[in-house]
Amino acid sequence: MKILGIGNAIVDVLCKVSDDFLTKNSLKKSTMKLVDETEFRRLLSSLKIEETISGGSVANSIVGLSQLGNKVGFLGKVNNDELGQKYEDGLKKENVKYLYNKKNESTPTGSCLILITPDSERTMCTFLGVAGKINDKDIEENYIKNSDLIFLEGYLWDEGEPKKAFDKAITFSKKTVMSLSDLFCVERHKTHFLDLVKNKLDMIFANEQEITSLIDAQSFEEVISFAKQIKKKIIITRGDKGAVSINEGKLEQCDAKKKLKIIDLTGAGDLFAAGYLHGVINDLSEKECLIKGTELSEKIIQKIGARI
Repeated sequence: MKILGIGNAIVDVLCKVSDDFLTKNSLKKSTMKLVDETEFRRLLSSLKIEETISGGSVANSIVGLSQLGNKVGFLGKVNNDELGQKYEDGLKKENVKYLYNKKNESTPTGSCLILITPDSERTMCTFLGVAGKINDKDIEENYIKNSDLIFLEGYLWDEGEPKKAFDKAITFSKKTVMSLSDLFCVERHKTHFLDLVKNKLDMIFANEQEITSLIDAQSFEEVISFAKQIKKKIIITRGDKGAVSINEGKLEQCDAKKKLKIIDLTGAGDLFAAGYLHGVINDLSEKECLIKGTELSEKIIQKIGARI
């Protein structure tokens, strides 16, 4: 298998809302907030559902890679319930190998309420459910060893059991890639993420806001200096400024297209990672990897949801 994604197995529920809805519910635009099942149901009760799909950040990337013809798999924890079955069926329909055996759990399958405001920004309220209870016993050593690289998401990292799952995956992987996922994740786990970036990961995906916060940088020049100093491959998306990769001291960039009809930014980073990694495993040049990532990202933001 070329790439194994390990992440939160979350059923995405997409709804359009006004800015007032965010204000009334004390939600900060463009971030992810963890909620319990009660709050999730309360928020959803007054909304119209636009779409429901098998989501999760890395899962979105893995589906994108599969759609480009790559042999990929995904490991994420669901319950043996209706949503869990829908989740598995959704990935299998996209030719993704789903590598987790469902069990009867006391906690339901996780779900994420994706709130899309008129400016196309998305704000997420996530009930992790059983997805947040992944542990090292859920990680099959041979699946890791038989993959060219593993792709992890910052959303999954947490103290306790998920950290053990992360550590086991990194220990047995040939190459480890991680997305910092969200500003909320970075600020919550800054010390741990910085250690992962400096010492354990081979490749890191981040947006400008996330990487700037991680190292408390005052400018983008500081970010570039940091990346050159640690000698890891860091790929940074910068919205309408395009994307940049820093690898072994070399900087490569790709501009973003202007005047796109942006509808929903939900899967922008996930599909960028899919395009970029498609380039990596198919031996494209650094510039071509950035172009492929940008191409997929631009395609996804012109529709609702994170599936091409």
